[in-house]
Amino acid sequence: MAKIKYTLVGTGGRAGFFYGEVVTVFKDTSELVAFCDVNQHGADYFRRWHQDKRNSGGLLVHKSTHHFDLMNFWLGSKPETVYAMGDLKFYGRENAEQRGVTEFYQRAYGSKAAENDPFALHLDRNEHLKSMYLDAEHEDGYVRDQGVFGDNISIEDTLSVMVKYQNKTVMNYSLNAYMPWEGFIIVFNGTKGRMEVGVSEQSYVNSGDSKADEGALKEKTITIYPHFAAPYEVEVEEGQGGHGGGDPVMLRDIFDKPAEDRFHRAASHINGAWSILTGIAANRSMRTGQPVKVEQLVRL
Repeated sequence: MAKIKYTLVGTGGRAGFFYGEVVTVFKDTSELVAFCDVNQHGADYFRRWHQDKRNSGGLLVHKSTHHFDLMNFWLGSKPETVYAMGDLKFYGRENAEQRGVTEFYQRAYGSKAAENDPFALHLDRNEHLKSMYLDAEHEDGYVRDQGVFGDNISIEDTLSVMVKYQNKTVMNYSLNAYMPWEGFIIVFNGTKGRMEVGVSEQSYVNSGDSKADEGALKEKTITIYPHFAAPYEVEVEEGQGGHGGGDPVMLRDIFDKPAEDRFHRAASHINGAWSILTGIAANRSMRTGQPVKVEQLVRL
C-alpha cells in the first residue's frame, strides 16, 4: 500500500518537503483528484475479480487506499470523520445500453462482439497474460478478461469523499475510473498559500507489460503559490524503476538494509490499517447516507 509514497515526484518526498511552504501551525483544506485511464488501467478493475464488491470492497479500499495512505503521511494525521457518495455511471450493461451499445459479451476470448471493442482485453494476444491466465484457467476457473459492460458489476466507478482529519484538515477526494488520462492532482490550501502537485502516469494493464511501466511517470509538476509573492515551480527529481522510481526504494526498505530516509517513508501494518480505514468508513457512509466516525469502526 505504501508504494505510491515512495515516488520521487514527492508523494512523501519532494512535495512533502515543500508542504511547510503553504501551512503553518494548523492545516486548512486539501483536494485530491485521481483519474484512471478508461482504456487500460481504469477499465481493468472492471474486467477482474474487483468488479464484485463482495470480493474487493470496491475501489475505495483497493485503488484509493494508496491515496489515503499518502494523505495520512503528508498531513501527519489520521482520519476522524468520513462522508462519501458514489455510483456506477459508466461501466455496466445498463449504462452502456443508455449510450446505445447493443452488443455484449461475458468475456473477450472467443467472442466476435469483443473483436472491435476497444475495452476488450485479448489474453491470447499477449504471451504473458496468456500463460498466466488463459492457459491456467483449468486450475482455478478464474476469468481475467470479463466484459466491462456486464450485468454483474457492483463496484462504483465515480466516487467523492470528504474526510476530516484529527488535525482539523478537511480533504475533498474524487476518483474517476473512466477518464482518457491517468494520474492525480493534489492541492493544499494553507495559511501561507497554495501548493499544486500534478502527476501524469503511463496507463497499463496489470501483468500485461514490463513491471517498470506500472505507474511510470510521464509528467510531474509541483507549483507553490505563496501569499503576496510570485508563484514558483519546484524541481522534481527523476527516479528509475516502477511507480516513478518508488519501487526500488520501497523494495530496499522491505528486503534489504534500509538507507537513511529524511522523509521516514517506511510504513508499519498500523499505517496500512489507517489508510484502508478511510475507504472502509467511506463504504459505510455510502450505504447509510451518514458521516462515519472512524473510531467507531476499530480502535488502533
